[in-house]
Amino acid sequence: MPVRVIGMIGVAPPAGEATVHIIRGGLSPAYLKSFAQAHDEAGFDLALVGYTSSSADGFLVSQYAASHTKRLGFLLAHRPGFVAPTLAARKFATLDHLIDGRLAIHVITGASDAEQHGDGDFEPKATRYRRSGEYIEVMKLAWTAQRRFDFEGEFYKMRGAASDVRPLQQPHPELLFGGSSEEALEMGAKHCPVFAMFGEPLAATRERIASFRARAAAHGNVASFNMSFRPIIGRTEGEAWDRARRILESIGGQTNPTGFGASKKPLDHSATRLLSFAAAGDVHDERLWMPIAAATGAVGNTSCLVGTAEQVARALLEYYRLGVHSFLMRGFDPLPDAIEFGRELIPRLKAGAAELDRAVAA
Repeated sequence: MPVRVIGMIGVAPPAGEATVHIIRGGLSPAYLKSFAQAHDEAGFDLALVGYTSSSADGFLVSQYAASHTKRLGFLLAHRPGFVAPTLAARKFATLDHLIDGRLAIHVITGASDAEQHGDGDFEPKATRYRRSGEYIEVMKLAWTAQRRFDFEGEFYKMRGAASDVRPLQQPHPELLFGGSSEEALEMGAKHCPVFAMFGEPLAATRERIASFRARAAAHGNVASFNMSFRPIIGRTEGEAWDRARRILESIGGQTNPTGFGASKKPLDHSATRLLSFAAAGDVHDERLWMPIAAATGAVGNTSCLVGTAEQVARALLEYYRLGVHSFLMRGFDPLPDAIEFGRELIPRLKAGAAELDRAVAA
């Protein structure tokens, strides 16, 4: 399975020199255009379009960015529950056509209760995951049903539902999900078995892959895996570590680097896992560096890989050997880092993965 590289596009220039969260701060069409084009030219396969309860609308951001790029796909983050699933299905199908099938969907149920409250959702997280599963079930019916359908579940009831537009990609765009709770894993294994994980040590990753594969297989699904990292690269290893320490110092000096309330309180099971690895040691497997996760409460993608581009590519390939064939990578200086990843890191990663694939096939 060829390696896939996913970036993340911001919608406005970052406010500081070390940026944890990149989709807040308003909307600059010129910056968004430049950021998307940089990913397109750098060799990223997809770019994540994130979601918060205050950020710019991801559907429109994706369509605008796609209109200024040639081949880049867009991984659109979507929180079930704020529009009817039949409407969401039509919106996704429409967008998939308008951007020539360059769409994938990242289903996020919401790590932070406070974030959900901002959009009027006061359901507890376990309930939200059940709702997400039902939401995806209805969307798949809207995408594939050959005639009008009825549906009645715990959260949604439809009579005579139909969609005049089906996704360009059949049967539907790829679905990814994230989460580490029992409810999250069960929902994902049943409905969208592309498991998006934050970067963890190799031994823990091996265990998670085996466990989720078995869980997905119980539902008749074949699991695949995406893993998120924040590479910090330098011309030399020493330069990379010096930069990592400067980033940590900058983030540590910010009063609220995450934008999600108390910066060191874990928001979910995934953050709790990352903080446990951070407590066990700053460095794992030589390149995985966890102090920024500890400094921020492990909100979002805060697992770092530090070294030269060659060293970080080798570290990523160890995860590829385990079965992680998709990597989401973004930097702390988002636009320049995306350009540098395209110049130094992505070619090494893709060449190394192709070499491993040839060895397996031989």
